[in-house]
Amino acid sequence: MTLRSFRPALGFIFVTAVLDIMAMGLVIPVLPQLIVEFTGSEADAGFWNGALVAIWAAMQFLCSPVIGSISDRYGRRPTILVSAAGLSIDWALMALAPNLWWLAVGRAIGGVTSSSFTAIYAYMADITAPEDRARAFGLISAAFSAGFVAGPALGGLLGTFGPRVPFWVAAALSALAFVYGLFILPESLPREKRMAFSWARANPFGALKLLLSHPELTGLATVNFALYFAHHVFSAVFVLYAGHRYGWGVFEVGMLLAFVGVLDVVMQGLIVGRVVKRLGDRRTMVIGLAMGAVGLACMGLANTGLLFALAMIPNAFWGLAMPTIQSLMTARVSESEQGQLQGANNSVGAIAGVASPLFFGWLYGVTVDDHPGISLLVAALISVVAAIGGAITARRFAR
Repeated sequence: MTLRSFRPALGFIFVTAVLDIMAMGLVIPVLPQLIVEFTGSEADAGFWNGALVAIWAAMQFLCSPVIGSISDRYGRRPTILVSAAGLSIDWALMALAPNLWWLAVGRAIGGVTSSSFTAIYAYMADITAPEDRARAFGLISAAFSAGFVAGPALGGLLGTFGPRVPFWVAAALSALAFVYGLFILPESLPREKRMAFSWARANPFGALKLLLSHPELTGLATVNFALYFAHHVFSAVFVLYAGHRYGWGVFEVGMLLAFVGVLDVVMQGLIVGRVVKRLGDRRTMVIGLAMGAVGLACMGLANTGLLFALAMIPNAFWGLAMPTIQSLMTARVSESEQGQLQGANNSVGAIAGVASPLFFGWLYGVTVDDHPGISLLVAALISVVAAIGGAITARRFAR
Protein backbone atom coordinates (compact mmCIF):
# COMPACT_ATOMS: atom_id res chain seq x y z
CA MET A 1 0.00 0.00 0.00
CA THR A 2 1.57 3.29 -1.11
CA LEU A 3 0.72 6.95 -1.27
CA ARG A 4 0.69 6.67 -5.08
CA SER A 5 -2.22 4.22 -5.10
CA PHE A 6 -4.28 6.52 -2.86
CA ARG A 7 -3.62 9.82 -4.60
CA PRO A 8 -7.32 10.81 -4.82
CA ALA A 9 -7.75 10.18 -1.08
CA LEU A 10 -4.50 11.98 -0.31
CA GLY A 11 -5.69 14.96 -2.34
CA PHE A 12 -8.90 15.15 -0.32
CA ILE A 13 -7.13 14.80 3.02
CA PHE A 14 -4.67 17.51 2.02
CA VAL A 15 -7.39 19.93 0.88
CA THR A 16 -9.59 19.21 3.92
CA ALA A 17 -6.67 19.75 6.29
CA VAL A 18 -5.90 23.05 4.55
CA LEU A 19 -9.53 24.21 4.81
CA ASP A 20 -9.89 23.16 8.46
CA ILE A 21 -6.68 24.83 9.60
CA MET A 22 -7.36 27.85 7.40
CA ALA A 23 -10.67 28.26 9.21
CA MET A 24 -8.91 28.09 12.59
CA GLY A 25 -6.14 30.42 11.44
CA LEU A 26 -8.65 33.02 10.33
CA VAL A 27 -9.71 33.77 13.89
CA ILE A 28 -6.27 33.76 15.54
CA PRO A 29 -5.49 37.44 14.87
CA VAL A 30 -8.94 38.63 16.00
CA LEU A 31 -9.92 36.37 18.91
CA PRO A 32 -7.67 38.18 21.44
CA GLN A 33 -9.06 41.49 20.17
CA LEU A 34 -12.59 40.26 20.78
CA ILE A 35 -11.59 39.10 24.26
CA VAL A 36 -10.08 42.52 25.04
CA GLU A 37 -13.38 44.11 24.02
CA PHE A 38 -15.22 41.87 26.49
CA THR A 39 -12.72 42.23 29.37
CA GLY A 40 -11.41 45.77 28.87
CA SER A 41 -7.97 44.74 30.16
CA GLU A 42 -4.93 43.28 28.38
CA ALA A 43 -3.77 41.43 31.50
CA ASP A 44 -7.22 39.86 31.90
CA ALA A 45 -7.26 39.14 28.16
CA GLY A 46 -4.04 37.14 28.56
CA PHE A 47 -5.67 34.93 31.17
CA TRP A 48 -8.91 34.52 29.24
CA ASN A 49 -7.15 33.80 25.96
CA GLY A 50 -5.21 31.06 27.73
CA ALA A 51 -8.39 29.80 29.40
CA LEU A 52 -10.24 29.51 26.06
CA VAL A 53 -7.35 27.56 24.56
CA ALA A 54 -7.35 25.33 27.65
CA ILE A 55 -11.09 24.67 27.30
CA TRP A 56 -10.56 23.66 23.67
CA ALA A 57 -7.71 21.35 24.70
CA ALA A 58 -9.71 19.83 27.58
CA MET A 59 -12.39 18.74 25.14
CA GLN A 60 -9.66 17.35 22.88
CA PHE A 61 -8.40 15.31 25.82
CA LEU A 62 -11.84 13.90 26.56
CA CYS A 63 -13.00 13.34 23.00
CA SER A 64 -9.94 12.47 20.89
CA PRO A 65 -9.68 8.87 22.14
CA VAL A 66 -13.43 8.42 21.70
CA ILE A 67 -13.33 9.72 18.13
CA GLY A 68 -10.21 7.70 17.37
CA SER A 69 -11.91 4.52 18.61
CA ILE A 70 -15.10 5.38 16.73
CA SER A 71 -13.04 5.66 13.55
CA ASP A 72 -11.46 2.26 14.32
CA ARG A 73 -14.96 0.81 14.57
CA TYR A 74 -17.02 2.65 11.94
CA GLY A 75 -14.34 3.96 9.58
CA ARG A 76 -12.48 7.22 8.99
CA ARG A 77 -14.84 8.74 6.39
CA PRO A 78 -17.96 9.31 8.56
CA THR A 79 -15.83 10.56 11.44
CA ILE A 80 -14.10 13.20 9.32
CA LEU A 81 -17.30 14.34 7.60
CA VAL A 82 -19.37 14.75 10.78
CA SER A 83 -16.56 16.71 12.41
CA ALA A 84 -16.29 19.09 9.44
CA ALA A 85 -20.01 19.82 9.61
CA GLY A 86 -19.80 20.39 13.37
CA LEU A 87 -16.93 22.86 12.96
CA SER A 88 -18.96 24.91 10.50
CA ILE A 89 -21.85 25.19 12.96
CA ASP A 90 -19.46 26.05 15.80
CA TRP A 91 -17.78 28.94 13.96
CA ALA A 92 -21.20 30.41 13.19
CA LEU A 93 -22.15 30.23 16.87
CA MET A 94 -18.93 31.98 17.87
CA ALA A 95 -19.56 34.71 15.31
CA LEU A 96 -22.76 35.51 17.22
CA ALA A 97 -21.12 35.44 20.70
CA PRO A 98 -22.41 38.30 22.91
CA ASN A 99 -20.04 37.59 25.82
CA LEU A 100 -17.05 35.57 27.04
CA TRP A 101 -19.15 32.66 28.24
CA TRP A 102 -20.63 32.20 24.78
CA LEU A 103 -17.08 32.14 23.40
CA ALA A 104 -16.15 29.54 26.02
CA VAL A 105 -19.02 27.27 24.94
CA GLY A 106 -17.97 27.73 21.33
CA ARG A 107 -14.40 26.73 22.11
CA ALA A 108 -15.68 23.64 23.94
CA ILE A 109 -17.72 22.56 20.91
CA GLY A 110 -14.75 23.32 18.67
CA GLY A 111 -12.57 21.07 20.80
CA VAL A 112 -14.97 18.18 20.21
CA THR A 113 -15.28 18.67 16.45
CA SER A 114 -11.56 19.32 15.94
CA SER A 115 -10.79 15.91 17.40
CA SER A 116 -11.25 14.58 13.86
CA PHE A 117 -7.52 15.20 13.42
CA THR A 118 -7.09 11.80 15.07
CA ALA A 119 -9.03 10.22 12.19
CA ILE A 120 -7.01 12.18 9.61
CA TYR A 121 -3.71 10.88 10.95
CA ALA A 122 -5.16 7.37 11.28
CA TYR A 123 -6.31 7.65 7.65
CA MET A 124 -2.73 8.36 6.59
CA ALA A 125 -1.47 5.41 8.63
CA ASP A 126 -4.06 3.22 6.83
CA ILE A 127 -2.83 4.09 3.35
CA THR A 128 0.94 4.11 3.87
CA ALA A 129 3.61 1.56 4.65
CA PRO A 130 5.52 2.08 7.95
CA GLU A 131 8.66 3.27 6.14
CA ASP A 132 6.67 5.99 4.34
CA ARG A 133 4.79 7.37 7.34
CA ALA A 134 7.21 10.11 8.39
CA ARG A 135 6.88 11.59 4.90
CA ALA A 136 3.10 11.07 4.92
CA PHE A 137 2.66 12.73 8.30
CA GLY A 138 4.98 15.49 7.09
CA LEU A 139 2.64 16.06 4.15
CA ILE A 140 -0.36 16.35 6.47
CA SER A 141 1.56 18.72 8.72
CA ALA A 142 2.45 20.71 5.60
CA ALA A 143 -1.24 20.82 4.70
CA PHE A 144 -2.00 22.21 8.15
CA SER A 145 0.77 24.74 7.65
CA ALA A 146 -0.54 25.73 4.22
CA GLY A 147 -3.88 26.49 5.83
CA PHE A 148 -2.00 28.40 8.47
CA VAL A 149 -0.36 30.52 5.78
CA ALA A 150 -3.63 31.68 4.26
CA GLY A 151 -5.74 31.68 7.43
CA PRO A 152 -4.00 34.28 9.61
CA ALA A 153 -3.17 36.48 6.62
CA LEU A 154 -6.79 36.49 5.48
CA GLY A 155 -7.96 36.78 9.09
CA GLY A 156 -5.77 39.83 9.62
CA LEU A 157 -7.20 41.41 6.50
CA LEU A 158 -10.82 40.52 7.30
CA GLY A 159 -10.30 41.64 10.90
CA THR A 160 -9.93 45.21 9.70
CA PHE A 161 -13.65 45.04 8.82
CA GLY A 162 -14.56 43.80 12.31
CA PRO A 163 -13.47 41.01 14.68
CA ARG A 164 -16.50 38.82 13.88
CA VAL A 165 -16.12 38.73 10.10
CA PRO A 166 -13.38 36.03 10.12
CA PHE A 167 -15.65 33.72 12.15
CA TRP A 168 -18.29 33.78 9.40
CA VAL A 169 -15.69 33.07 6.74
CA ALA A 170 -14.32 30.21 8.88
CA ALA A 171 -17.84 28.72 9.05
CA ALA A 172 -18.08 28.84 5.27
CA LEU A 173 -14.69 27.14 4.80
CA SER A 174 -15.59 24.28 7.16
CA ALA A 175 -18.89 23.83 5.32
CA LEU A 176 -16.94 23.69 2.05
CA ALA A 177 -14.69 20.96 3.48
CA PHE A 178 -17.77 18.92 4.44
CA VAL A 179 -19.36 19.21 0.99
CA TYR A 180 -16.08 18.43 -0.76
CA GLY A 181 -15.52 15.33 1.35
CA LEU A 182 -19.09 14.13 0.93
CA PHE A 183 -18.45 13.56 -2.77
CA ILE A 184 -14.71 12.76 -2.85
CA LEU A 185 -13.52 10.90 0.26
CA PRO A 186 -13.29 7.08 0.08
CA GLU A 187 -13.05 4.88 3.15
CA SER A 188 -9.51 3.79 4.09
CA LEU A 189 -10.17 1.15 6.76
CA PRO A 190 -11.56 -2.18 5.42
CA ARG A 191 -14.31 -3.77 7.50
CA GLU A 192 -12.19 -6.84 8.26
CA LYS A 193 -9.56 -4.64 9.95
CA ARG A 194 -11.98 -2.74 12.17
CA MET A 195 -12.02 -3.12 15.94
CA ALA A 196 -15.07 -3.35 18.19
CA PHE A 197 -15.76 -0.15 20.12
CA SER A 198 -14.91 -0.32 23.81
CA TRP A 199 -15.27 2.39 26.42
CA ALA A 200 -12.32 0.85 28.25
CA ARG A 201 -10.12 1.88 25.31
CA ALA A 202 -12.08 4.94 24.22
CA ASN A 203 -12.01 6.88 27.49
CA PRO A 204 -8.92 9.12 27.67
CA PHE A 205 -7.36 7.30 30.62
CA GLY A 206 -7.94 3.93 29.00
CA ALA A 207 -6.44 5.17 25.74
CA LEU A 208 -3.37 6.44 27.56
CA LYS A 209 -2.71 2.88 28.75
CA LEU A 210 -1.66 2.10 25.20
CA LEU A 211 1.17 4.61 25.57
CA LEU A 212 2.28 2.88 28.77
CA SER A 213 2.33 -0.55 27.14
CA HIS A 214 5.89 -0.15 25.85
CA PRO A 215 8.82 1.90 27.24
CA GLU A 216 9.52 3.43 23.82
CA LEU A 217 5.92 4.60 23.43
CA THR A 218 6.02 6.05 26.95
CA GLY A 219 9.23 7.93 26.23
CA LEU A 220 7.95 9.33 22.95
CA ALA A 221 4.66 10.35 24.56
CA THR A 222 6.60 12.26 27.23
CA VAL A 223 8.66 14.05 24.58
CA ASN A 224 5.47 14.82 22.68
CA PHE A 225 3.93 16.33 25.82
CA ALA A 226 6.91 18.66 26.37
CA LEU A 227 6.84 19.68 22.70
CA TYR A 228 3.13 20.53 22.82
CA PHE A 229 3.52 22.32 26.16
CA ALA A 230 6.30 24.58 24.89
CA HIS A 231 4.60 25.50 21.63
CA HIS A 232 1.26 26.34 23.18
CA VAL A 233 2.98 29.57 24.22
CA PHE A 234 2.01 30.75 20.73
CA SER A 235 -1.70 30.16 21.21
CA ALA A 236 -1.61 31.69 24.69
CA VAL A 237 0.38 34.91 24.32
CA PHE A 238 1.78 35.32 20.79
CA VAL A 239 -0.75 37.87 19.49
CA LEU A 240 -0.86 39.83 22.75
CA TYR A 241 2.95 39.82 23.04
CA ALA A 242 3.53 41.05 19.49
CA GLY A 243 1.01 43.85 19.99
CA HIS A 244 2.39 44.90 23.37
CA ARG A 245 6.12 44.74 22.66
CA TYR A 246 6.27 45.76 18.99
CA GLY A 247 2.99 47.66 18.56
CA TRP A 248 1.68 45.31 15.88
CA GLY A 249 -2.00 45.19 14.92
CA VAL A 250 -4.06 42.30 13.58
CA PHE A 251 -2.77 42.79 10.02
CA GLU A 252 0.93 42.66 10.97
CA VAL A 253 0.35 39.66 13.24
CA GLY A 254 -1.58 37.92 10.49
CA MET A 255 1.26 38.47 8.02
CA LEU A 256 3.83 37.12 10.48
CA LEU A 257 1.72 34.04 11.16
CA ALA A 258 1.44 33.53 7.40
CA PHE A 259 5.24 33.70 7.21
CA VAL A 260 5.42 31.06 9.94
CA GLY A 261 3.04 28.93 7.92
CA VAL A 262 5.22 29.22 4.81
CA LEU A 263 8.22 28.07 6.80
CA ASP A 264 6.24 25.11 8.14
CA VAL A 265 5.09 24.13 4.65
CA VAL A 266 8.69 24.12 3.42
CA MET A 267 9.96 22.28 6.48
CA GLN A 268 7.30 19.59 6.74
CA GLY A 269 6.31 19.27 3.10
CA LEU A 270 9.74 19.41 1.44
CA ILE A 271 12.54 19.00 3.97
CA VAL A 272 11.46 16.43 6.57
CA GLY A 273 11.27 13.54 4.08
CA ARG A 274 14.77 14.25 2.75
CA VAL A 275 16.28 14.63 6.22
CA VAL A 276 14.66 11.41 7.42
CA LYS A 277 15.95 9.58 4.36
CA ARG A 278 19.50 10.67 5.21
CA LEU A 279 19.49 10.66 9.02
CA GLY A 280 16.53 8.46 10.01
CA ASP A 281 13.51 9.25 12.18
CA ARG A 282 15.37 9.30 15.48
CA ARG A 283 18.13 11.79 14.69
CA THR A 284 15.73 14.00 12.76
CA MET A 285 13.44 14.15 15.79
CA VAL A 286 16.25 15.29 18.11
CA ILE A 287 17.48 17.96 15.67
CA GLY A 288 13.96 19.35 15.35
CA LEU A 289 13.47 19.54 19.11
CA ALA A 290 16.82 21.26 19.69
CA MET A 291 16.30 23.85 16.95
CA GLY A 292 12.82 24.61 18.28
CA ALA A 293 14.43 25.55 21.59
CA VAL A 294 16.90 27.86 19.83
CA GLY A 295 14.10 29.60 17.94
CA LEU A 296 11.99 30.23 21.04
CA ALA A 297 14.99 31.62 22.93
CA CYS A 298 15.77 34.00 20.06
CA MET A 299 12.16 35.18 20.01
CA GLY A 300 12.17 35.89 23.74
CA LEU A 301 15.40 37.91 23.48
CA ALA A 302 14.53 39.85 20.29
CA ASN A 303 14.43 43.58 21.00
CA THR A 304 13.02 44.56 17.61
CA GLY A 305 10.16 43.30 15.52
CA LEU A 306 12.55 42.35 12.70
CA LEU A 307 14.66 40.13 14.95
CA PHE A 308 11.49 38.59 16.35
CA ALA A 309 10.32 37.73 12.84
CA LEU A 310 13.74 36.32 11.86
CA ALA A 311 13.68 34.08 14.94
CA MET A 312 10.82 32.21 13.29
CA ILE A 313 13.37 30.61 10.91
CA PRO A 314 15.22 28.45 13.45
CA ASN A 315 11.96 27.87 15.29
CA ALA A 316 10.48 26.33 12.13
CA PHE A 317 12.84 23.35 12.52
CA TRP A 318 10.59 22.04 15.28
CA GLY A 319 8.49 20.81 12.34
CA LEU A 320 11.04 18.01 11.91
CA ALA A 321 10.05 16.56 15.28
CA MET A 322 6.28 16.16 15.02
CA PRO A 323 6.03 13.80 12.01
CA THR A 324 9.02 11.72 13.11
CA ILE A 325 7.57 11.20 16.58
CA GLN A 326 4.31 10.11 14.95
CA SER A 327 6.14 7.77 12.57
CA LEU A 328 8.13 6.12 15.34
CA MET A 329 5.00 5.53 17.39
CA THR A 330 2.82 4.13 14.59
CA ALA A 331 5.44 1.46 13.84
CA ARG A 332 4.88 0.03 17.32
CA VAL A 333 1.13 -0.69 17.21
CA SER A 334 -1.09 -2.81 14.97
CA GLU A 335 -3.22 -1.51 12.09
CA SER A 336 -6.40 -1.94 14.12
CA GLU A 337 -4.95 0.28 16.89
CA GLN A 338 -3.92 3.26 14.75
CA GLY A 339 -7.04 5.26 15.59
CA GLN A 340 -6.62 4.51 19.29
CA LEU A 341 -2.96 5.56 19.11
CA GLN A 342 -3.80 8.85 17.42
CA GLY A 343 -6.53 9.47 19.98
CA ALA A 344 -4.06 8.80 22.79
CA ASN A 345 -1.51 11.12 21.16
CA ASN A 346 -4.12 13.86 20.86
CA SER A 347 -4.99 13.35 24.52
CA VAL A 348 -1.35 13.90 25.44
CA GLY A 349 -1.35 17.07 23.38
CA ALA A 350 -4.66 18.08 24.95
CA ILE A 351 -3.32 17.67 28.48
CA ALA A 352 -0.49 20.00 27.51
CA GLY A 353 -3.07 22.21 25.81
CA VAL A 354 -5.00 22.59 29.06
CA ALA A 355 -2.06 23.21 31.35
CA SER A 356 0.21 25.20 29.03
CA PRO A 357 -2.10 28.09 27.99
CA LEU A 358 -3.25 28.54 31.58
CA PHE A 359 0.37 28.61 32.73
CA PHE A 360 1.66 30.88 29.98
CA GLY A 361 -1.42 33.09 30.15
CA TRP A 362 -0.81 33.57 33.88
CA LEU A 363 2.94 34.05 33.41
CA TYR A 364 2.40 36.65 30.71
CA GLY A 365 -0.09 38.50 32.88
CA VAL A 366 2.32 38.82 35.80
CA THR A 367 5.42 39.67 33.71
CA VAL A 368 4.02 41.71 30.81
CA ASP A 369 4.91 45.10 32.34
CA ASP A 370 8.51 44.37 33.30
CA HIS A 371 9.68 41.26 31.38
CA PRO A 372 7.26 40.45 28.55
CA GLY A 373 9.64 37.94 26.90
CA ILE A 374 9.84 35.64 29.93
CA SER A 375 7.06 33.39 28.63
CA LEU A 376 8.99 32.61 25.44
CA LEU A 377 12.23 31.97 27.34
CA VAL A 378 10.49 29.53 29.66
CA ALA A 379 9.02 27.79 26.61
CA ALA A 380 12.56 27.54 25.19
CA LEU A 381 13.75 25.88 28.40
CA ILE A 382 10.94 23.33 28.18
CA SER A 383 11.94 22.63 24.57
CA VAL A 384 15.48 21.92 25.76
CA VAL A 385 14.02 19.34 28.15
CA ALA A 386 12.11 17.81 25.23
CA ALA A 387 15.30 17.62 23.16
CA ILE A 388 17.19 15.88 25.98
CA GLY A 389 14.30 13.46 26.47
CA GLY A 390 14.21 12.79 22.73
CA ALA A 391 17.94 12.04 22.68
CA ILE A 392 17.59 9.59 25.60
CA THR A 393 14.64 7.86 23.96
CA ALA A 394 16.46 7.67 20.63
CA ARG A 395 19.40 6.01 22.35
CA ARG A 396 17.09 3.34 23.76
CA PHE A 397 15.74 2.74 20.27
CA ALA A 398 19.25 2.14 18.98
CA ARG A 399 19.99 -0.64 21.48
